[in-house]
Amino acid sequence: MTSLRPAMFRHTLIVLLVACTLATAFILPSAPISSSSLHAATNEGFVKVTRPDGSEHQLAYRVARPLSLSSAQAAPLVALHGGPSVPSNYLHPLEDVIPYRSIVFYDQLGCGKSDEPTDVHQYSIQDSVEDLKVLLKKLGVRRFHLYGQSYGGILAFEYMKSVASSAISNEGHDDDAKCLSAILSSAPTNVAQVEGEFVRLLDELKKSNKKDEKEELADAELGELFRVNHQCRLPEFPTKLKDAYANAGSVWRGTDAIKHYVASPPNEGSSRMPSALIMRGEYDFVSEECIESWKSAFNTKALRYKTLQGCSHHGLFEDGATYGELIDSFCSEYD
Repeated sequence: MTSLRPAMFRHTLIVLLVACTLATAFILPSAPISSSSLHAATNEGFVKVTRPDGSEHQLAYRVARPLSLSSAQAAPLVALHGGPSVPSNYLHPLEDVIPYRSIVFYDQLGCGKSDEPTDVHQYSIQDSVEDLKVLLKKLGVRRFHLYGQSYGGILAFEYMKSVASSAISNEGHDDDAKCLSAILSSAPTNVAQVEGEFVRLLDELKKSNKKDEKEELADAELGELFRVNHQCRLPEFPTKLKDAYANAGSVWRGTDAIKHYVASPPNEGSSRMPSALIMRGEYDFVSEECIESWKSAFNTKALRYKTLQGCSHHGLFEDGATYGELIDSFCSEYD
């Protein structure tokens, strides 16, 4: 029997590391998501983004409940998916657990329905930040809450940091969208640290589930053990997650693309960043240590930490009702 090798970690998505090895059939969660809000009115389209070399690309977006996009009572939620390069469709169940707000989804460059240029130099976190700014302006989103899952939380933070750093030079202007609050879900501050945590948890599973002194668990067996313990603690892997992973981008993806990332605070003199909810699952491979440093990265003390009991990396699927209530109630405080 072979065992998982550390070298493979750098070539897979943080949230995809285990899913790629699974060979079993997948079904929806035992508590299925109702179809009522998933089939509500939506607006879909494309927005053009450019790069410093002049190249142009198309990003695909989807707005749920577009008539509420400018609501003064419940500002929209802008959702940033993980990866990099896991398309946004696995976040669509947010529509069901947050039933009234408009929600903006989009596929970041390199995955889903968006363009996937083969030149790796077309991708970076900073480019993705600028793409988000273009999208918000295109859709006319002026007041919003920002939500990022896994890598999407890193992107959310870097967007807020960019806006805070540029606020002084833009003083007196009202051209920018305003982020009212942010939710970072299972988002690490240090990629190397979360890779190390992943390896540690795998080693623990190998030791505690070793068949005998000579025979180790096969990769698929170990992958499934990791999945049900630290990635998504449902009996079967949800179809929406499986589909998103199966259609992940291939050019700029996984921890190798962002392996040197460590969150750092904005420059001195920057404006205050929005209040934020930092959440993770009790059994998440993004451990408490992996999110602790958000306290020093944000230049505001208005941070709140929440652990979802019984959940791991995908609380949206594991306990959707609680997950949605946490997000919506936090947003309501800052509407």
